[in-house]
Amino acid sequence: MNKAFVKEDAGDQDGSDSEVDASVPGGKNYMTPAGAENMRRELKKLRYEERPEVTRTVSWAAGNGDRSENGDYLYGKKRLREIDRRMRFLAKRLESAEIVDPLLIKATYVQFGATVTLRYEDDTEKTYSIVGIDEVDISRGRISWMSPLAKALMRMSEGDVITFNSPKGQQEVEILEVTYVTID
Repeated sequence: MNKAFVKEDAGDQDGSDSEVDASVPGGKNYMTPAGAENMRRELKKLRYEERPEVTRTVSWAAGNGDRSENGDYLYGKKRLREIDRRMRFLAKRLESAEIVDPLLIKATYVQFGATVTLRYEDDTEKTYSIVGIDEVDISRGRISWMSPLAKALMRMSEGDVITFNSPKGQQEVEILEVTYVTID
């Protein structure tokens, strides 16, 4: 049989395994304790609340007869696949997580878990916390340790001026403060 028609990796049915590995640069999946707890909470909710509820709906819909035209059944099966895929993703991310507690860091320079206050060229000040790639929320000032800004900040200290590439082009910022606090 032609290899084009043979699935080479039977364990990777939806491509999620390769997706997980690709999102962990260098095999590191740094995460704050709060980020890990949020993922555990989501996994628990999916496993013990949402999945059983959708399973009951699918079971009820399957008992109603013709499944090919049964919207509850078809949508429920699709939703179960989505839930299972998300549960696998979360489990793999948690399994590969290296949890770093910012409160235990005694450094005076920027590294993972730091909360950094910056002054931009236009004299605006912004504060960012450097977190894992699964915890990014720019509206709350959380940037990935893999972002261009975070990479430029690494190993820098208060008073240093750095230049980094942003979507607006090259920008220069001054580091006003580096702290290590709980990131919720």
